[in-house]
Amino acid sequence: MNKLSLTRFTFYILGILILALGIALTIQSKLGTSPFDALLVGLSETVGLTVGSWEVIIAFILIFCNSFLKKQRPEFLGLLTSFITGISIDMWLFLLHNLVTPEIWFSKLICFGIGIIIIGLGTAIYLYTHFAPIPVDHLTLIIQDLTKMGIMFSRTVIYLFFLLSAILFNGPIGIGTVITLCLGGAILNYFMKMIKKLTNNPNLSYMCTQSKN
Repeated sequence: MNKLSLTRFTFYILGILILALGIALTIQSKLGTSPFDALLVGLSETVGLTVGSWEVIIAFILIFCNSFLKKQRPEFLGLLTSFITGISIDMWLFLLHNLVTPEIWFSKLICFGIGIIIIGLGTAIYLYTHFAPIPVDHLTLIIQDLTKMGIMFSRTVIYLFFLLSAILFNGPIGIGTVITLCLGGAILNYFMKMIKKLTNNPNLSYMCTQSKN
């Protein structure tokens, strides 16, 4: 692996770890998670297995959905990202299980606020590497391409779909879910633009361009 590929892979792993930390924080806040994560938690609590395990299972299903929409072969490399994300989520949930005091509302709010922000940051970082996006994030990009709308719109459409699914499995729906529906797409859009602006630096732009080849 050359230096540029190693840099790309490092940012890819870093982005996933940040994303998984954000997901774990929103789950621990007990204020409600993103609709997709609420579905994972709901399935974990009603059916069994860990939240991270359901991340991989749902990803496997979405790979075929994405393949149908794009009319291309299934991109199974996305399972690698989902597998790493799933393990990371379970790891962070284990490490942070005593982080929030349920009786203290303010601590729950801070936990959720930090979580939703770094979810957007982590997602933007690993997506910018163009290396095996998580199928749900790949679906976001597919819908954006098909509808010619912004990433905020496509993210919101997906969130609404998973919201209905999460309700069926008694996922943790709450004020945090509403906030995610309203701001999740905008936060991701902000960080995507920020990273794009940062990489307008000639040296960074060259590095990213070369590492994608």
